[in-house]
Amino acid sequence: MHELYEPVAAIMRLCSEEIVLKHFRHLSDDQIEEKAPNDLVTVADKESERFLTEKLGELLPDAAILGEEATAADPSVMERIHSPLCWVIDPIDGTSNFAAGRSPFGILIALVRGGETEAGWIYDPVTGRLCHGHRGGGAWIDGEAVRSKGSGKDRPVIALYTSFMEGTERVRVDAAAAAHFEVVPPPMCAAEQYPLLATGMHDVTIYRRSLPWDHAAGALFLSEAGGKVARYDGTAYRPDQTKQSGMLAAATPDLWDMAAGVLL
Repeated sequence: MHELYEPVAAIMRLCSEEIVLKHFRHLSDDQIEEKAPNDLVTVADKESERFLTEKLGELLPDAAILGEEATAADPSVMERIHSPLCWVIDPIDGTSNFAAGRSPFGILIALVRGGETEAGWIYDPVTGRLCHGHRGGGAWIDGEAVRSKGSGKDRPVIALYTSFMEGTERVRVDAAAAAHFEVVPPPMCAAEQYPLLATGMHDVTIYRRSLPWDHAAGALFLSEAGGKVARYDGTAYRPDQTKQSGMLAAATPDLWDMAAGVLL
């Protein structure tokens, strides 16, 4: 595990207890905003990001900090991902679920060094599950090593995130998926999607949008568990590739190859 595994985990648990869960199912209408079409933010997202920014800044004072909500307020904040060392924060991933008073949602934190994710943490405030990946060191769920093997089903299980695709691409991907996979509803939460892939509940997922706070932690976790996360051309996902979009994630490299052959 990464040397900062426990300190970051403690920060996430404290944030969950003091902020996230206190607001869960207790939000008033004026505490929920639409920062863009179909993109919600709540008072809990903002408070959580402020808390995490302060605590992670104390933990590594030399690291830049890239937060989803700070970037929404000032797009130039995205440039921090190119710093030598950078924390990447999604204070509440799955905000639409959280705002509706349902799970899943989670806190995502990644430590990015030189444009590549060095370590990632995925915390579920409701269940207390903590997923962790350490570059070159492996992946764990609640301290136990995990290896991704897939579901083993004849028709692999796929969750599709096609809403950000253009019409023709969405129609093509949906049709190809229906022909070759068991299509299941996505959890609308990367903090849940990556664990579903790593634990054999899902086999494949596809994204058009690939913002660093959504994917830096999860992509590393799944990759270290033995899965594969890559751009459509097969190149490895990097969180500093902010101008690129489109990524395919699978429980194993063989499943990735199979999915790429029929979806892309």
